[in-house]
Amino acid sequence: MAFSVGLILLIVAGAELFTGNNLLAMAWADGKISTMEVLRNWIGVCVANFIGAAGLALLVFLSRHPEMNNGAVAEQYLKIAAVKCALPFWTAFFRGILCNILVCMAVWMALAGRSVIDKAVAIVFPIATFVAAGFEHSIANMYLIPLPLLIKMGGHTGANADAVTLTGLLHNLAVVIPGNIVGGSVLVGLVYHIIYGRGQANPTPPPSR
Repeated sequence: MAFSVGLILLIVAGAELFTGNNLLAMAWADGKISTMEVLRNWIGVCVANFIGAAGLALLVFLSRHPEMNNGAVAEQYLKIAAVKCALPFWTAFFRGILCNILVCMAVWMALAGRSVIDKAVAIVFPIATFVAAGFEHSIANMYLIPLPLLIKMGGHTGANADAVTLTGLLHNLAVVIPGNIVGGSVLVGLVYHIIYGRGQANPTPPPSR
């Protein structure tokens, strides 16, 4: 449930998240924005999210947080990252789809909230579900793999440390990002566009006077 804090901070403070912005597919399907505008937003926000996530990983590493509990925190980071780096292609892809269905549903429901409490309650359960289920979130992985890479560079050894590599990070993101796009843009954004947008395609003109 603590993982939900990230999206709560983002939604309430008005920041930008690549996976949440996959819902721009709704505006694209409605003709309100162009394909180039969507791609420019996704690429810019994704790159900025990577800089932010990797930068946070560096700050956490420098704070020596992974050394807590006699290094047990570092070992857990390494264990998580080792699994992510070794995921088979289709496993990572479909976990990415399932993850962003839940993330975009959280964003969609948060829009209905009138207060900070409303938004927080709407966000917590979908996000807690995807984390508990072990689904793959590209932006989270931009933190959860670079931090173990830093831990490894700091001298940690072992099977899990050996399994965490830059190649593993790139492989994970190259598969999970498209999965997130399919889950958020197609299975949430475009589905809701079809449900709610079709009846507005040819609005009835006002009566003439």
